Amino acid sequence: MKQLVLYLGIVLWCIGCAPEQKESKKESIKASEKINLTDKGIGPVTTVTLETTINEDLKKEGQVLFQTHCLSCHKTHKKLIGPAMVGILDRRTPEWTMNMILNPYEMTKKNPLAKALLEEYNGSPMVKQITKETQARAILEYLRTLE
Repeated sequence: MKQLVLYLGIVLWCIGCAPEQKESKKESIKASEKINLTDKGIGPVTTVTLETTINEDLKKEGQVLFQTHCLSCHKTHKKLIGPAMVGILDRRTPEWTMNMILNPYEMTKKNPLAKALLEEYNGSPMVKQITKETQARAILEYLRTLE
């Protein structure tokens, strides 16, 4: 019996001294880097048809709107208060993008990806500045041209 107790004591001591094995943490991808090309978001935009060529007039209008309404929080190629806009349509649907522009409050309350973005950017909510679908579409056309 004494030998069994001694044996168990040694085994428990060895277990306690063994190097700690860390659980492999699942690599988490930032919300701003996640690709989701199926989510259309929450808002008035349900379908967007993008032509293969850029509408230059719409792009120019979108660039002016972006510079006057979005540039204080979004840079084209680097993170600021919000994510960089370059490549946005490689990660999001046009509908999601327009709904985020038009309906940011409801999106960050109900859309899982928008909620995750709000968390990633320290709870800094996107301010609703664009109210017309035509303006959001113009901004989208401009965003299509960013490289």
